[in-house]
Amino acid sequence: MNRSIILFTLLAVPLAASHSVASDQPDHFVCTSPRDPRYFELSDGTPYVPIGLNMIAPPRDGGMAGMEAWLEKLSANRGNYVRIWLGHPYFDVEYARSGQYDEEKAKEIDKLFALARRHGIRLKLCLESFRHLGEGRKAFFGKPIHHVDQGGPARSTAEFFDSPQCREQFQRKLTWFHDRYGSDPIVFGWELWNEMDCIQGGDWAGWTAEMLAELHRLFPDNLAMQSLGSFDHQRKRDRYRRLCSIPGNDVLQVHRYLDLGASLEVCHGPVDLLAADSVGELLAFGVRKPVILTESGGVEPSHTGPFKLYEKDTAGILLHDVLFAPFFTGAAGPGHIWHWEVYVDRNDLWHHFARFAEAIDGIDPPAEQFQPIV
Repeated sequence: MNRSIILFTLLAVPLAASHSVASDQPDHFVCTSPRDPRYFELSDGTPYVPIGLNMIAPPRDGGMAGMEAWLEKLSANRGNYVRIWLGHPYFDVEYARSGQYDEEKAKEIDKLFALARRHGIRLKLCLESFRHLGEGRKAFFGKPIHHVDQGGPARSTAEFFDSPQCREQFQRKLTWFHDRYGSDPIVFGWELWNEMDCIQGGDWAGWTAEMLAELHRLFPDNLAMQSLGSFDHQRKRDRYRRLCSIPGNDVLQVHRYLDLGASLEVCHGPVDLLAADSVGELLAFGVRKPVILTESGGVEPSHTGPFKLYEKDTAGILLHDVLFAPFFTGAAGPGHIWHWEVYVDRNDLWHHFARFAEAIDGIDPPAEQFQPIV
């Protein structure tokens, strides 16, 4: 099939000498740039490009010491961003009973905040990731504590997302996080859910609109956002278009992988083209907000495991393409790889983040008025 490659043209706009994308003051919040809403900057006007990856939870056998080792390697290579799942068992404060939050468990999140501050890395905090209340096929995607049989408020997944009672309970959870952490500048932003269109019942779009408004009320200085499943078949286009149009969704996020089981041919490779194409799909909606490829990498067909050729990619060719292609085709930052442990760390590929940071050093994206062209 024929594919168009989006190229980048640079208009002759002078750079402000005091600006550097590597500058990062922890006292300032990340925000959408008022100079060009397709990019980020800090609240003091310093440009900010989120250089990092998904780092959902610590290694099983390493705890927070293992997490710090990863953060140290990322920071040493000029990374400034990671995505964390607060719904992961390691960080999940709501694990014993629906609507009850464990203060002892929250101390692990406190440690994470301290580590992030120490290493100058901002956190995107994904609040939840389950897809059903126990009635689904894959048990690891379930969270049965929210079902009435275990003392929860809902009789089904759909009721958990659609009923006023359940929505009010989730808003109380957001309030709990607000009361503990407030609007903290070490937080890049709050993400409501991981791949929410994959839940097995319920109005994900209506729920998202309501909860984004609540996030903005509680965390007025932090970004708020939502994510959908991998853009790997035609039906996803309308879902992503809908997500991008929801008010209060500050960052237009897209997930896409090298996946030979995907129905879209572009997902079968090369990686630079599938990454560039995912950014182009969202840019085509015409919504002037930052676009980021926030999950990518390689998987076995239909997401049945990490890509079997990771162990041979010791040079990090796939990581290079995930990082570079999105930014140079119109995204607000590099792509963010998923397999941080079995690929990036195991092959010691952290130097690629420094290479990307060096490539854009001194660039102030909001000042440039970059235009992607076909």
